[in-house]
Amino acid sequence: MDVKSALFYLFAAVLLFAAFRVITARNPVHAALFLVLAFFQASALWLLLKAEFLAITLVLVYVGAVMVLFLFVVMMLDINVDSLRKGFWKHFPLAALIGTVIALEMAAVLMGGFRSTEPAAAVAGQAVAELSNTKELGKVLYSQYLLPLQAAAVVLLVAIVAAIALTMRERKDSKYINPADQIRVKRNERVRLVQVPASAVQPAPQAAVAEETKA
Repeated sequence: MDVKSALFYLFAAVLLFAAFRVITARNPVHAALFLVLAFFQASALWLLLKAEFLAITLVLVYVGAVMVLFLFVVMMLDINVDSLRKGFWKHFPLAALIGTVIALEMAAVLMGGFRSTEPAAAVAGQAVAELSNTKELGKVLYSQYLLPLQAAAVVLLVAIVAAIALTMRERKDSKYINPADQIRVKRNERVRLVQVPASAVQPAPQAAVAEETKA
């Protein structure tokens, strides 16, 4: 067994363990952190498969943005985990069966790619070491698949605008401060000087002074 195969089995084992802990951890924060670990292991596997662009995209997009958002949401919301986990073991056999079928189907499709360890032949007279996966992927995306890429960008833009429109609803209990009004404010509008008349010190009663003297 060479070093590449050993690293593949190591990353795959940690990935399976992290994925299993995602669905079995009782603390939602721990589950999110295990999901981050699973993403890192998947990106390491893609690096072994010489898919550098997919590996760095997984780390930047999912780990750097999506999972950070999940962690903030989980830590800010008071989630009742016990109510969410009701019926988990009841549906676990069916979920395990479906997951096993999906894993077998993916293994049957990708088994040929896992077995091929020989480097691909030179393309257009260039050596394999000189090829860049990111460069070739960019050429294909912005030439052959330019229209589907633009359509996907428009769909994502519409989804972003819709999400903002749904969340920007006026609330009666919310307070709004206009920075322009704060800048244009004057001292006379905020500060009011009040003249308070000076009060004279009242002399102590004679009876109270006499009692203090006797004491």
